[in-house]
Amino acid sequence: MTTHNPPTGASQPAPGQWPLPTNAFKAALARGEQMIGMWCSLADPYPAEIVAGSGFGWLLLDTEHSHADIATVLSQLQAVAPYPCSPVVRPPVNDPVVIKRLLDVGAQSLLIPQVESAEEARAAVAATRYAPIGVRGVAALTRATRFGRVKDYAALAHTELCVLVQVESQHALEQVEQIASVDGVDGIFIGPSDLAASLGHPGDPNAPTVTEAVEHAIGRVRAAGKPVGVLTTDPAFARRCIDLGTTFTAVGVDVGLLARSADALARTFTQ
Repeated sequence: MTTHNPPTGASQPAPGQWPLPTNAFKAALARGEQMIGMWCSLADPYPAEIVAGSGFGWLLLDTEHSHADIATVLSQLQAVAPYPCSPVVRPPVNDPVVIKRLLDVGAQSLLIPQVESAEEARAAVAATRYAPIGVRGVAALTRATRFGRVKDYAALAHTELCVLVQVESQHALEQVEQIASVDGVDGIFIGPSDLAASLGHPGDPNAPTVTEAVEHAIGRVRAAGKPVGVLTTDPAFARRCIDLGTTFTAVGVDVGLLARSADALARTFTQ
């Protein structure tokens, strides 16, 4: 049997021991760094890896509005791991069982959808913490623990987990300061599409009423002392949001990029 030794001078953990993986996204968020992101709705590791090499700081792996399941997310996390791009996973619902399973396969940053109150935000945080602080179920041999090789994982895991909550209705906006004040919430994400529907403009997140509400919400979240993010495919509005203080700003959706590029290419030869 051939033994492959590490290069001379390489730092390697002792056999059977691995450190808790660090969360570069959470660290950058805490430093207030601007991170530009991409929404990944194509539920497959191949396009996720393609986008991971494009230079974005983070990718949103979506399971709320895609057919992705836990196995899909696992393969996407594995595909993007070699790249300097942080994955953020959106579960389909604020549910402790779903959140537990995503954490167990190695997700460290979560974007929880449809958070309507501080109580729901606290429930989201509790789903990421072990008892007695939270309700996350304990399993010692998961990918998150590097299959049992991370010493004291249960005691340390929360230090590298990032909980983002999505505020995307008029009702939630009215309570955004209370939501932002919840201990363990690392950032607030303004969801413009559902917010547009809530404000009477379904399908039109660029309606003036909606963009004004987003701009006002950014200021309120910043005043509450929490990082704030948004998704917009309008470059001018994205820059406006950045100027107002968003620090995790998604500027595109993989499905939209593919559709628009395909349409443009087809028109070149058919019109």
